[in-house]
Amino acid sequence: MKQLTGAQIVLECLKEQGVDTIFGYPGGAILNIYDELYKQKDEFTHILTSHEQGASHAADGYARSTGKVGVCFATSGPGATNTVTGIATAYMDSVPIVVITCNVGVGLLGKDSFQEVDISGITLPITKHNFIVKDVDKLADTIRRAFRIAKSGRPGPVLIDIPKDVTAAKASYTYQEPEKIIRSSEHIREMDIYTAISLIEESKRPFILVGGGAVISDAADEVREFAEKVHCPVCDTLMGKGAFDGTNALYTGMIGMHGTKASNKGVSECDLLIAIGTRFSDRVFGNAATFAKNAAILQIDIDPVEINKNVMAYAHIIGDVKAVLTVMNRRLSQQNHNAWVKKIMEYKVKYPLTYDKGRLTCPEIIEKIYERTKGDAIITTEVGQHQMWAAQFFKYDAPRKLLTSGGLGTMGYGLGASMGAKLGNPDKVVINIAGDGCFRMNLNELATASRYNIPIIEVIINNSVLGMVRQWQDLFYDERYSYTTFNDPVDFVKVAEGFGVIAKKVTTIEEFEFAFEEALDAGRPVVLDCHIDLDDKVWPMVNPGGSISEAFDQNDLNQKEAQ
Repeated sequence: MKQLTGAQIVLECLKEQGVDTIFGYPGGAILNIYDELYKQKDEFTHILTSHEQGASHAADGYARSTGKVGVCFATSGPGATNTVTGIATAYMDSVPIVVITCNVGVGLLGKDSFQEVDISGITLPITKHNFIVKDVDKLADTIRRAFRIAKSGRPGPVLIDIPKDVTAAKASYTYQEPEKIIRSSEHIREMDIYTAISLIEESKRPFILVGGGAVISDAADEVREFAEKVHCPVCDTLMGKGAFDGTNALYTGMIGMHGTKASNKGVSECDLLIAIGTRFSDRVFGNAATFAKNAAILQIDIDPVEINKNVMAYAHIIGDVKAVLTVMNRRLSQQNHNAWVKKIMEYKVKYPLTYDKGRLTCPEIIEKIYERTKGDAIITTEVGQHQMWAAQFFKYDAPRKLLTSGGLGTMGYGLGASMGAKLGNPDKVVINIAGDGCFRMNLNELATASRYNIPIIEVIINNSVLGMVRQWQDLFYDERYSYTTFNDPVDFVKVAEGFGVIAKKVTTIEEFEFAFEEALDAGRPVVLDCHIDLDDKVWPMVNPGGSISEAFDQNDLNQKEAQ
């Protein structure tokens, strides 16, 4: 049994958990930990980001892409509060990260000391759990518990706040093997399985909706087997991308506000909707009163809180998706719904996703990225039109290939997340799709990518406006474009070059293909500034609060105006 300082205990506990990569930014309160990190710099890869929010997003991207727990460090006061948006992003999307902040000494807490803030209180609503450790003897067990909480059950962020004097105090430390996390199956009830099997066997028009829980559970194989046994169409949410192969013949595309007509119409016409690992976001169901109005809803989720929260379920099974589907696949006999599948596939042909091929557009850029990488890439995004296009036009054939802020919708998420994903997956091509508005929120992290030569590719979809907001202003606010246009001479190529990053301006698809090819071979971070029309829109679209069965596109608007 060794006597170690609190700072040493922090690092030893991270080693116990298999942590080798940390994102962070030092400051006075956390100096003891950073001093110890200096002494152990061969044990960890530490990435000094440009901002603590970038560190939290990088930890998030690392976690989403690897399935491991992401870790970031921040100092007290503004250092800690700068992580809040990243913590909230992870919380909304159930991402396991551990954020370690340090605070003023125990004796100075609650006295408005310099750079003191109650970060535990601030983050209480946006963490799965958080701690403030005032006794060094409790530090090791608290860190171990934090990791266990972050990755067990429905994952999520955990914050540990440590006063500076606790990092200097000494305590006994003994190495402990991390507890093995067991998939949640204790709540899977036999009666619920029996009811679910009966519903499926009686159904004539079943439809499967796959959400982010299937990605988190690593249940792609089980989802595929289940879909083939049920023999029915499959759609997904934004967070569920890749849990069911986007190239599979049964796949109909994304559901919801910008979902395909095939998915939205199919869900509206089915008699059984099997919802796997989804919380039924408002962007998915549109109008709850009309959502899947002809269907019994069977909801499978690990979190009992999500059952009947937004959409009422006819039946449910509570448990880890992989564990539930393993049981279901064993019990369920092969079903046949040829006529129903044929009808929905005819919708796919009748209502394809389209775009204008006469000029440079984001959908064509996404398709070229898919073609050149053969789909073998990790795509991160910011939030807005480009995010939806990336979801629609890249075929995700496996989970953890699309990293995006779904619940919180965080502009500024993607660049940090892409760096975390690349560090967690050094052999993968990692591309961040960004809007110009989002890029302005996080371009400082280009300095991080440049400093560590992290070879991510930043594709800016530059329309000189806040595209999605403008789309709403165009469709629902009588073209009153209130403060959504960037009337400035900012040159993103020069900005990127100023950070030491390779950058190219792109105005045609031929220029993009050439520049993207060079970016893939560069071995350095690259920015591609792609200029598109300011009025390009994401189609289909559902009116806010409208029924998803009434999704419309530009052709529908043209026909309506012609009447």
